[in-house]
Amino acid sequence: MLRTLIGNLDGMVYRCRDDAEWTMEFVSEGVRRLTGYDASDLLFNKRVSYEQITYPDDRERVRTEMYTGLRAQGRFDCEYRIVHATGEIRWVWERGTGIYDIHGKLQAIEGLIQDITVRKESSQALREAERRYYNLFENAIEGIFRTTTDGQYLDANPALARIYGFDSPAELIAQLKDIRNQLYVEPSRREEFMALAKSRGSVSGFESQVYRKSGEVIWISENARAVFNEGGHVVCYEGTVEDITERKLYQARIEQQANFDTLTGLANRSLLHDRLQQGIRSAAAYGTRLAVVFVDLDRFKFINDGLGHHVGDELLRAMAERLRSSVRDGDTVARLGGDEFVLLINGQRGPDAVALLLERMLHAIAQPWASPQGDFNVTCSMGVALYPDDGASAETLLKHADQAMYRAKEKGRNNFQFFTAELNALITERVELENKLRRALERQQFSLHYQPRVDMRTRRITGAEALIRWHISDEEATPPSRFIPVAEEIGLIVPIGKWVLRAACAQNKAWQDAGLPPFVVSVNVSVRQFRQDNLVQTIAEVLRETGLEARYLEVELTESAVMHDADQFIAMLGELNDLGVQIALDDFGTGYSSLSYLKRFPVDRLKVDRSFVQDIGHDHDDATIVRTIIALGHNLGLKVVAEGVETEQQIDFLRANDCDELQGYYFGRPLPGEEFRRAFLG
Repeated sequence: MLRTLIGNLDGMVYRCRDDAEWTMEFVSEGVRRLTGYDASDLLFNKRVSYEQITYPDDRERVRTEMYTGLRAQGRFDCEYRIVHATGEIRWVWERGTGIYDIHGKLQAIEGLIQDITVRKESSQALREAERRYYNLFENAIEGIFRTTTDGQYLDANPALARIYGFDSPAELIAQLKDIRNQLYVEPSRREEFMALAKSRGSVSGFESQVYRKSGEVIWISENARAVFNEGGHVVCYEGTVEDITERKLYQARIEQQANFDTLTGLANRSLLHDRLQQGIRSAAAYGTRLAVVFVDLDRFKFINDGLGHHVGDELLRAMAERLRSSVRDGDTVARLGGDEFVLLINGQRGPDAVALLLERMLHAIAQPWASPQGDFNVTCSMGVALYPDDGASAETLLKHADQAMYRAKEKGRNNFQFFTAELNALITERVELENKLRRALERQQFSLHYQPRVDMRTRRITGAEALIRWHISDEEATPPSRFIPVAEEIGLIVPIGKWVLRAACAQNKAWQDAGLPPFVVSVNVSVRQFRQDNLVQTIAEVLRETGLEARYLEVELTESAVMHDADQFIAMLGELNDLGVQIALDDFGTGYSSLSYLKRFPVDRLKVDRSFVQDIGHDHDDATIVRTIIALGHNLGLKVVAEGVETEQQIDFLRANDCDELQGYYFGRPLPGEEFRRAFLG
């Protein structure tokens, strides 16, 4: 019975000697399950000793722990490893006691050894899991927390402390006793967090603004779950926190760039369209009006081109602020680009209310604007379209407001105009003009007239200016002042300009081939031709096609056009000069020339604008300007041409001030090519 009982024990019962090999005097049948050896293999070390079975690294420790226990209590227990007969390493637990003789000398050891490999591995796995969790908790980039339902921290990791600006988790837990009021910028967010966690069991991507220890406000995103007890009550919350401040700032920048003008901070075209759609829906729902106001600064281009874009930008910012301060918070001020703005004025009852507001706005804009370059008086022109009176869609309202603004320009600027049926008729007429203009080239409706330019001293013709004319039919002629601006706006000035250039060169060559004395023909070139066309290449091709020598062609550019992008023009004018073409600066005195640029331009002539020549006989300022321009031109080695000469009095003044050449009705009106030849060339 005793043998059966011992054999059924989970492990090996033994008796061994106190010697170097732990020589076994008795082992139970459990030895095979424990070690893989039979009892006969271990008894008296017949095949192997228990010392050999003990894992080498553990032998000294085991012997020490056994003797320590025996000396202190007369018994011991320890855990160590053995080498199974298969070579597998197993963990065992041994508990034993000493057998002593009558003199107290240790004679043998008896005990029980059990296999604890499974338990040991489970324990090690648990410790490893705890270690990994601890490392994760301590070293995680995200903050990790556990809080009570009443808003106190139970646990926090170092990352959470760093996010909230504390030196350690302990400091965070000690100081943050009321999460609702101490942490959240909006305390109600804590209630929202708890309500979501309780109803759903978890919260994901819960974004809030919170205070750091320093008082700095940051954005966080929380992922958390509610922990429930057996009764279904929330006992705590646990989760993670991520600092998303940078992401929020980036999103804000992207939204700012997508919806707001970078220069002025006003709404941009995209946001304007959304606000306009909302305004239309609101006005339709409440039966109110919506005013759409198109605003354009008057003569902004002269300041921007003459004083530099940095000055122009400062002016735009100042005017934007004046517009913004003139409307209510619920209204919108947007910048479309350049010096174009749009106002959306909500809830107005009619034109009178809008007119009062715009009167105040005109006055605000017209106040002097101070800059390091001096004080400037800037005005604006405004056009108004009302919903639903003038259109039901955003596109229609913007178009009609734009048209009304151009009407304000035509009325002398610094005023506002409402869209009217009369204006609509004018716009319809403008559209018809555009359509006819688009077909004018193919229908060969253009012709050139030529006006002579004469030498002051000899009165002999030194050149002629080619001027375009448009005859839609025998009965209908459209003046250049009417169709040239339209051609500029709709992009037809480039092909029309090529036609003028080719026709003028061909006519001049024909005169020379007929035996007439050669002279220069001037052709006006728009700034758009410089920007959208390879003008130098085009001129070279036309000269080759027509056979005209380059020195008999003169290109005229307006002063304001050249100064708009002076560096670019210097290079192109240099190419024209290399080609041999003469260059004249037209309408001189009306723009904002920089002398530093002017002396670098390879220009042959300055043409004094007719507006100054007209009154030189009785206007002291005009006389001074003309006298100065002539002196400036001569000092730069240029010839000076006076345009618009009509009287002997003007000629006397120009002769007295050494003007080189004259052009105007006094010498002849522009005539078609053949009539010009008969009248002036003989």
